[in-house]
Amino acid sequence: MPPTTASMNLSRDAGRSGLAPAMGVPSGNRLLASLPESDLRHLAALFDTVKVEVGEVLYEPGQPIAHIYFPGDCLISLLAVAEGRMTLEVGSVGREGVLGASVALGHDLAQVRAVVQRSGTASRIGRADFCAEFAQLDSLQRLLYRYTDTLLAQAIQIAVCSRFHLLEARLARSLLITRDRLQSEKFHLTHEFLAHTLGVRRVGVTKAASALQQQKLITYSRGNIEILDSAGLEAVSCRCYELVKDTGAIGMANVFV
Repeated sequence: MPPTTASMNLSRDAGRSGLAPAMGVPSGNRLLASLPESDLRHLAALFDTVKVEVGEVLYEPGQPIAHIYFPGDCLISLLAVAEGRMTLEVGSVGREGVLGASVALGHDLAQVRAVVQRSGTASRIGRADFCAEFAQLDSLQRLLYRYTDTLLAQAIQIAVCSRFHLLEARLARSLLITRDRLQSEKFHLTHEFLAHTLGVRRVGVTKAASALQQQKLITYSRGNIEILDSAGLEAVSCRCYELVKDTGAIGMANVFV
């Protein structure tokens, strides 16, 4: 079910969120930071700063989208759902992106399950306000058209990867993308969460993670992961990582040209 207002721990403390002291917009979000200052100041009054926690479900497939989220330091996993229980990660949204922008294109219902992978803050705006501003701001339109196109291209590539590539290589790709989104070599991902994102059983994740650990590429204990050898992990990963990383052919850096 969608999170309640109470579970989100709303905070309007603009001083804590940080892009500019009185804005209420987290400094970490690259999309918002890329807007002209005048447009961003105009939008800022419509945002709430919210805290989201690991495991919170922000969207469920088929349910109405009530809010759009621009992550600051949190990370959100996008899961395709089959038969109500089987899942596969088709993307993730961090400081480089936005969750729910498809409402501006006429999609009022969520198409994926959006689950918080790392707790943190995000800027949240209501659907009606977002659509109204999208219709008026050319800068927002240009940015989000490029972003949604890139996100779709990445989702397609990940789907292909999930069908044709070995689990060990897919796990390496997933860990590298998570590292890039979080800008940290250390993060927490349980076997259960990785199984959901990779669309496999937990035993498969255990075997693949053990293989990477035996090669001294990562350490993995009780969900705590540290990448020890980034270059080695990239060598083990399939070519998909080269395509979807920030500077890749379908990387998010293309959004900010």
